[in-house]
Amino acid sequence: QVQLVESGGGLVQAGGSLRLSCAASGRTFISYAMGWFRQAPGKEREFVATIIWSNGLTAYADSVKGRFAISRDNAKNTVYLQMNSLKPEDTAVYYCAARRGVIISRRSYEYDYWGQGTQVTVSS
Repeated sequence: QVQLVESGGGLVQAGGSLRLSCAASGRTFISYAMGWFRQAPGKEREFVATIIWSNGLTAYADSVKGRFAISRDNAKNTVYLQMNSLKPEDTAVYYCAARRGVIISRRSYEYDYWGQGTQVTVSS
């Protein structure tokens, strides 16, 4: 059974940094793509970043490009989202997701497994 467990969220001032972690278990993820999505109150879930587990290829939403970085640690089966220069508009619940296939995808409905989410709040 696939499990994705996020951690690392919290309250931070604008301009600050946070690192989110997603611990993945239940199978080998070498043929998977991992993604981070976020959902703010009253808004739809939106794509943030994705990484192909096998080759490290990444893609980002325009709103976070240059500020966020997604990475993975094969030994720990963990995906990270380093978030720098945080803005109040980054406030949301952040979700980790996994999809079968070595394909870059920005569409939430293409992801097969989801974590429970972690809250990120950026104060102005």
